[in-house]
Amino acid sequence: GKSLLVSGQFTAVNGILQFIMHNYHNFSTFVNKTFACFMEKIEKYKLLYNQIKSLIQNENDTIANMSNVAAIIHETFKFWWTGFYRVINNELVLGPFQGPIACTRIGYGKGVCGTSWKEAKTIVVEDVHEFPGHIACSSASKSEIVVPIFKDSHVIGVLDIDSENLATFDNIDKEWLEMIIDLI
Repeated sequence: GKSLLVSGQFTAVNGILQFIMHNYHNFSTFVNKTFACFMEKIEKYKLLYNQIKSLIQNENDTIANMSNVAAIIHETFKFWWTGFYRVINNELVLGPFQGPIACTRIGYGKGVCGTSWKEAKTIVVEDVHEFPGHIACSSASKSEIVVPIFKDSHVIGVLDIDSENLATFDNIDKEWLEMIIDLI
């Protein structure tokens, strides 16, 4: 029994190695391109972070800063929709944004934005159609990231970014967008 299992595992691993060796050029190209994309994204975020820091350091109006932050993120990454919702009278109310028209009010715990507010954490959604209770402000949106904005340990708003592509957002986006939100 055990030797059959080990033999079967060896055969599977051997098959994978043979596939990689046979397709080494394609595999190597894939790995190199994937790595280059990650590095390019990180470099864009480094530049973006420094630009935003410089842009908003002498401005203390939150709406003005949200406006410029939404614009620069949107321009840098060409996302489908980039914007803010602010907590006003126990609901999220549309704030500064870039992109097509949007939902103007979102309830606590509703959709990705309301859930991020309720759970006080960043939410990355690879496929919005798989998210329970997703609010479809635009049928073109396929993936989403929502980052809460804190003041005195309370969520006062969220940064919401939508993409027309599936699985656009990852931990790189999460980490950098959280650092950017800390600047506001």
